[in-house]
Amino acid sequence: MTETTDAAGIRRVTVVGGGVIGASWAALFLAHGLEVTLSDPQPGIDTQVRELIDGTVPVLQGLGLETKDLTKNLGFEPDLAGAVREADLVQENGPERLNVKQEMWRTIEENAPATALFATSTSGIPATDIATVLRRPERLVVGHPFNPPHLVPLVEIVPGERTSEETVERARAFYTALGKSPQVLRKEVPGFVANRLQSAIFRQCVHLVADGVVTEQELDAIVTSSIGLRWAVAGPFQTFHLGGGQGGLEHFVTHLGPGMEKRWDQMAREHVAFDDATVETLSEQARNFGAGIDELAAERDRKQVLLMRALSETPDAHEA
Repeated sequence: MTETTDAAGIRRVTVVGGGVIGASWAALFLAHGLEVTLSDPQPGIDTQVRELIDGTVPVLQGLGLETKDLTKNLGFEPDLAGAVREADLVQENGPERLNVKQEMWRTIEENAPATALFATSTSGIPATDIATVLRRPERLVVGHPFNPPHLVPLVEIVPGERTSEETVERARAFYTALGKSPQVLRKEVPGFVANRLQSAIFRQCVHLVADGVVTEQELDAIVTSSIGLRWAVAGPFQTFHLGGGQGGLEHFVTHLGPGMEKRWDQMAREHVAFDDATVETLSEQARNFGAGIDELAAERDRKQVLLMRALSETPDAHEA
């Protein structure tokens, strides 16, 4: 048995949905020795998923995971009821529509083992809303990955109003055993945390480019050579805590807080929207990144693996 199965009693996983997120989850599960059944009624989904999984191999190898015969434990079952009958975990990645998710989860609950862990990859729908159709809503939790799941460590675990503590802890143990960095949110909030932060920052990025302050390429260079690097090793609060010197965050806020509040007020008054002119500007500049999407993605993932390995291998300060 693998460490993963020992941690949460999970050996057989059903992945619902064969899109980019579902295939990425499947690749990660397979690389940890789990048996994976993928359920998606689309014709030709097996070919599509296998191609997507093949594309994850360099990253999985870079993370030190086993990729030989990666898909040997992968099966396909288009019928959702049949796909979940022996599942220890169901990781759902269906369309981001409440009524669709509710219908899927009703079927899953009726057919999955009573001990199966239920996790939805929804990027914004609360577990409380999805679970209204379940007889046992305590079984369902949000397990929201940061794309792509086979690479980026974060998983936001978001319990619903009736999710049990046992479900939360079992999900935490499972994702941790996969090498993820699960974070349990203390309350449900639309968009969860990572997407809210990403949306807030991107709003200002769009404004600065659309207003002609910088180009997309210049803005990306500014981020990757400053806050991107800094936040990879210390998040915003620790960064500003350190920025306050010996006085810490309190000194930072007292000294620089008023200026930051003025910028907040100014930015709140700035109108930012994806109108036709803005979309045209953004799209035209995006074509200047030089390479195709596949090449850019491969280079991004290669560098992401190197960064993650560097962070995990950095010796403790006292050992230096």
